[in-house]
Amino acid sequence: QPMPVVSTLNSWDGRVKANAAIVTAGMVGSTAGEQPGTISIYATNNTDVVVDINGYFTKASTSTLAFYPMTPCRVVDTRQANGAFGSPMMVGGVPREFPMLDSPSPCAIPSNAKAYSLNFTVVPNGHAVGYLQTWPYGVAQPLVSTLNDLTGTVVANAAIVPAGNDQFGSIWAYTTDSTDLVIDINGYFAPPGPGGLSLYPSTPCRVLDTREVDGGQPVVGDLTGNVAGSACAPPANAQAYVLNASSLPSGPLGYLTLWPDGHPQPLVSTLNALDGALASNMAIVPTDNGFIDAYVAGLTQLLLDLSGYFAP
Repeated sequence: QPMPVVSTLNSWDGRVKANAAIVTAGMVGSTAGEQPGTISIYATNNTDVVVDINGYFTKASTSTLAFYPMTPCRVVDTRQANGAFGSPMMVGGVPREFPMLDSPSPCAIPSNAKAYSLNFTVVPNGHAVGYLQTWPYGVAQPLVSTLNDLTGTVVANAAIVPAGNDQFGSIWAYTTDSTDLVIDINGYFAPPGPGGLSLYPSTPCRVLDTREVDGGQPVVGDLTGNVAGSACAPPANAQAYVLNASSLPSGPLGYLTLWPDGHPQPLVSTLNALDGALASNMAIVPTDNGFIDAYVAGLTQLLLDLSGYFAP
């Protein structure tokens, strides 16, 4: 496909950056001669690039999983009281198990969940965290990373993580250095049933760029995005959007939160930019009406790119 006017991640200051993305597989029989399943990557400047995979989407069948969106919810916060979902903080070099289905899980994830759509945030209190890894319980620690934080600021990244093979659907997390860790969930994958959705990939498309509306003024506080009515025009039956959010803050940005329009603002975050740097993150955002809500805790320009949607 032609190169779209969107971005996946940015690194203006040259730091190591990671961002999740759901990317459509290249078409069979391309006139350019690529092999089936090829994807294209473009960088504005010379760089090494690392691509890790944690799953794929294929045609629905009795052996595939459906997606079940949830109002975003905070599962883990190691800054809170001791417990399976709270403190102590992550110890560098020591994996920690998080029993996602254990009681009393704060988000009531169903027991049939086979994978989780999560957002991970490291809060390292000013020192570098080489990388964070996440993987399912019962599987050997893989040679991949979920995010990197060599500058020691608060950093978030999305990840789809399979559920472990124990009774609690546990996942492992590992950090190279000590840090607090926050885990939010916005949906899960489970066998097909009532309410289950399929992924419909689309050519990446820019839904919103606040630099091009209202005289290009940056935004702060609450705003509502009309995804269905944007130039990307996803169908009316879409019940969750696959978005890439990018913030270009005017100064320190505490956090950005995205959630379904018409629901109370949840206690979760999508990305953080306390150092005032440009930040991006993928988010799967449920919707009831084609709109989504956003809250930004600091003056920023906001870009939203759409790469697919979930629908019946």
